[in-house]
Amino acid sequence: MDFYFVRIEEARIIAGNLHKRLGRMGGPSEGSGLAHCPDRSGAMTDTFLLCFALVAVTAACAVAARRLRAPYSIVLVITGIALAFVPGLPKVELDPQVVMLLFLPPLLYMAGVSMSWRGFRDNLRPIALLAVGCVLFTACTVAAVAHWAMGLPWGVAFVLGAVVSPPDVLAPMAIARRLQVPKRILTILEGEGLVNDATALILFRFAVAAVGTGAFSIGHAASAFVLIVVGETLYGVLVGWAMLRLRRGVRDPMVEITLSLLTPYAAFWPPEMMGGSGVLAAVSAGLYVSWNGPRLISASTRLHGFFFWGLVVYLAEALLFLLTGLQARTILEGLGDIPWPRLVLHGAIVSLVVVMTRFIWVYPVTYLPRWVSRAIGFRKPALPWRAPFVIAFTGIRGVVSLAAALSIPLTVAGGQPFPERNTVLFLTLCVILATLLGQGSLLPLVIRRLGLAEQGRRERAKDEQRTLRARGDGVRAALARLETLIEQGKLPADLAGALRSRHEDRLRRLEQHGESDGADDVVKRSGDLERQLIEAERERTQQLHHAGAISDEARRQIERELDLEEARVVQAGRDPA
Repeated sequence: MDFYFVRIEEARIIAGNLHKRLGRMGGPSEGSGLAHCPDRSGAMTDTFLLCFALVAVTAACAVAARRLRAPYSIVLVITGIALAFVPGLPKVELDPQVVMLLFLPPLLYMAGVSMSWRGFRDNLRPIALLAVGCVLFTACTVAAVAHWAMGLPWGVAFVLGAVVSPPDVLAPMAIARRLQVPKRILTILEGEGLVNDATALILFRFAVAAVGTGAFSIGHAASAFVLIVVGETLYGVLVGWAMLRLRRGVRDPMVEITLSLLTPYAAFWPPEMMGGSGVLAAVSAGLYVSWNGPRLISASTRLHGFFFWGLVVYLAEALLFLLTGLQARTILEGLGDIPWPRLVLHGAIVSLVVVMTRFIWVYPVTYLPRWVSRAIGFRKPALPWRAPFVIAFTGIRGVVSLAAALSIPLTVAGGQPFPERNTVLFLTLCVILATLLGQGSLLPLVIRRLGLAEQGRRERAKDEQRTLRARGDGVRAALARLETLIEQGKLPADLAGALRSRHEDRLRRLEQHGESDGADDVVKRSGDLERQLIEAERERTQQLHHAGAISDEARRQIERELDLEEARVVQAGRDPA
């Protein structure tokens, strides 16, 4: 049986047709999938079993990727392709609305929360040139090649160009972070990934509308684009502001985390339902929370939220990569009797154009402004070619392109089939596989050969020293506050002595870490010793609980304190970058 994931329809029919969006088994009927199943409980059981199987496969792929030292995104996609053609397994078809309305909002929101607002602001020019300029340039170039070299109608060619124009930030960022690429490159790539989806999806909507209606106005499209960008940005900031104030008034970590989970959907869904993209709204909400959250979110909520959002992002990313591979069977079956050699040739051409247009765009927009500045008398430091090369090389396409291609309507306004829909789907899959498996596999080698990994490690060492100095300044401030409290007579002598000794010991270890070449080994040995002492406390607590000396509630409270202390020790031993 075919399985269709949750589908979220337009807002105006949510209330009346909720049963159509719970998941459906069977063929691609436009009616309620569950209504066609004689045994609803059996269908729901199959649905849950399949979801369980997908999560289990993602976990197995993550373990395999770690042992193979390979990017888990590539392992997941290859596994998905292999499973798609296993005889007897159910065919999994990804509903694009699930990606757009269920998976994408939290990923975009957390990307905004994780993004440095200062870094985004300082690198706004290169980010905008990539996220807007490069996306439009790629879409137009692909459209021209698809029209003149493959014979696609102009409207369909622009649909294809819009679909394959936005690079996916998930896979390359995971590789770049693991290899410690310089921070400015990471910031530019991450900032581009926050915005380029909005540019591509807005362009995609205009292209699909032009194919469906046969009419297109550049002036109307440009004004609508500006309105969407400004309106969604302001709306996202408003959502972030309102949710932070609401969370501050709740003062309950569980409720606050629930509200944080609702934030990306509150930002994304309304603009999406009104004809926008919702991407900029979710990103803007995340950036606002990132900048203002530290003074409005409690420490307890941050501790809970760190683990919660880490799991949400991990599962969402892993499932999307796996589902991307699983779509290969559905896309290939829809091609019918189109000659394979021609399809493969066209896929190779589009993939090559997508890769080359990014290089053609990145180098001129990087160096031309510097040449112009020097020509008119302004001196700017020379920029090595390695950083632009890596930025150009990381144009890997992913799940957003696939979701956009799958969301192409089956028919146009007159009821006729959407022209060349299956061809666009196949070419999109070719671009995703060529860039993800090709560029994605070569990216670690490119980063190492260019020396950027070593440059990133030197940069990270400097950041570590700055972090240590900041920690030391914080401990000195705590000691100064402690002396003030002692002078005011607010602390007993024994407690004051214990607190002073503890903070002076912390300061001494931080200074030793910063001055000694073997400080890393000292900190590691100290952390290992502290963990052994914590484990001794934990074992004794377990013995007392088994003997009935303490209650379950007391055991849990002590274990929680020990867990937090162990987490502190582990975090202190990590590299600050």
